[in-house]
Amino acid sequence: MDTFDKTLSGAAESWLSAFGTALSTADAGALASLMHPDSHWRDLLAFTWHISTVSGPDDISTALADSADDLEPQSFSIDYDAAPPRMVMRGGRQDVLETIFRFTTKTGQCSGVLRMIADEADAGRLKAWTILTALDEISRFEESIGTARPTGEAYSRDFKGPNWLDRRNIAIAYEDRDPEVLVVGGGQAGLSIAARLTQLGVDTLIVDKEERVGDNWRKRYHALVLHNQVHVNHLPYMPFPPNWPTYIPKDKLAGWFEYYAEAMELNFWTETEFSGGAYDETDGRWTVELKQPGGTRTLRPRHVVMATSVTGIPNLPTIPTLDQFKGEVIHSSAYTGAQSRKDKRVLIIGTGTSAHDMAQDLQSNGATVSLIQRGATSIINVEPSAQLPYTLYDEGLSLETADLIATATPYEPLKAVHTAMAKESTRLDKDMLEALEKVGFRIDHEDKTGWQFKFMNRGGGYYFNVGCSDLIIDGKVGLIQFDDIDTFVAEGAKLKNGDVVAADTVILATGFKGQEENVKRLLGNDVAERIGPIWGFGDDSQELRNLWMRTKQPGLWFIAGSFAQCRIFSKYLALQIKACQQGMIDPVRPADLP
Repeated sequence: MDTFDKTLSGAAESWLSAFGTALSTADAGALASLMHPDSHWRDLLAFTWHISTVSGPDDISTALADSADDLEPQSFSIDYDAAPPRMVMRGGRQDVLETIFRFTTKTGQCSGVLRMIADEADAGRLKAWTILTALDEISRFEESIGTARPTGEAYSRDFKGPNWLDRRNIAIAYEDRDPEVLVVGGGQAGLSIAARLTQLGVDTLIVDKEERVGDNWRKRYHALVLHNQVHVNHLPYMPFPPNWPTYIPKDKLAGWFEYYAEAMELNFWTETEFSGGAYDETDGRWTVELKQPGGTRTLRPRHVVMATSVTGIPNLPTIPTLDQFKGEVIHSSAYTGAQSRKDKRVLIIGTGTSAHDMAQDLQSNGATVSLIQRGATSIINVEPSAQLPYTLYDEGLSLETADLIATATPYEPLKAVHTAMAKESTRLDKDMLEALEKVGFRIDHEDKTGWQFKFMNRGGGYYFNVGCSDLIIDGKVGLIQFDDIDTFVAEGAKLKNGDVVAADTVILATGFKGQEENVKRLLGNDVAERIGPIWGFGDDSQELRNLWMRTKQPGLWFIAGSFAQCRIFSKYLALQIKACQQGMIDPVRPADLP
């Protein structure tokens, strides 16, 4: 370690020592003195058993002192194996000393990320700008991986007993028991949380209405590939092979899902539709109905995890006069590919990702297609602009360390960094954006915080350009502003100038309703109202609403989001469910939490 590194390490060690001492005595004043005036603390279960963010020195110090009183946090030390203390650019700042640290509490092993900046009002003293504290494992309930892996003696030493396959078939059948946890949905969210729970010894069953594991990707349109890069999309425990392409084709991903479920020994029922359930407050269990080809199956799990994506039910808005159109009208969720639409004329209502991808697919396969734009849209070139949020994963860190750092930026600094990224992507994409506007495409210039905040608040409203924007610029994909349509007629869309744009098919790329609509349909209005909105940021919280955390409905949990979000936050959701199973926390969110 050179002199510069020693200086950084010394500053970090000094702060962590003072932090540990202040926590041990619950000294709120001493804790406040360690915080920068613009400070933020994000806790992932380590102190609060919640996913929460607190801002400001006084509020942080009070919350830490109150939380630490019974936890006995200790042994704060720098984790040099993860990364040494180093000066980095974070949250739009270039002067940040970032340190990864470890500590323990009465609950278990924890990790954290400390970011310090100079407090100019206090002679330039380095103070905490952001702090992340995260629970890694619960003592006595560690994951069954590595040196804690199962021995296999139960079936490898007793030759007359059931072998491994026999035991797997018995486990999957659930003929003599109910699962502790029922996961609804077998995509990346369902697989991630089931894998985490299985390694914690929590009996978990995934149900999915599709015929095969992976069909939720396999059955999408023919040309689909992921629009973000492979190194941020791994599932827990099993990274993609190193020879996989940068952008993964949907069929390759579907096959991996099927292999993953088998390799991770996940209990999975296909062709099984969750048709509803009710919670018994006395028994603390759900009674759920599952429709299968052979009939209906009733199960009584303690927990239900809804892993049915950010969105679920297709949004079918009332489009004035569209009922006069005599051709085919479908929602984008029903679109499977362009193979049968050669030489057909297609109008797509919408300009988000699905609309652009379908338009490119159709045009490439001989269809005549136009997009109908209803509102301004954010357009970002897939490279390099759309990949700017993932530069952390190019820093040479392990996936686990990068994931920890990725969670360490609280809401307000995160908005700042994404605002800077949005500005940079606009600069990088200047020529494309100007060319789009020249042909009449409306760019969302009000989008100041970038596509990721749009995703976290709306679940859409943007497109990563993988070629369709170029087709629009070149006139190979048509563009119609919705306001220029006078009426739909039997043949297609009649414009205000009198022209008729003929069509055989109209595709509604109008998005999906929020998860709360799915909750109403499956679990009833009372449950939906008790929980409130799911996804997006509320006025009283700096965290996504009702995601990866206890809700106001006992035993009901939600997981959704990108591959990275599912990989990272499935860990913390699984730890909470394990803690509920062991009676360490109540399965309903405390009333005093936002």
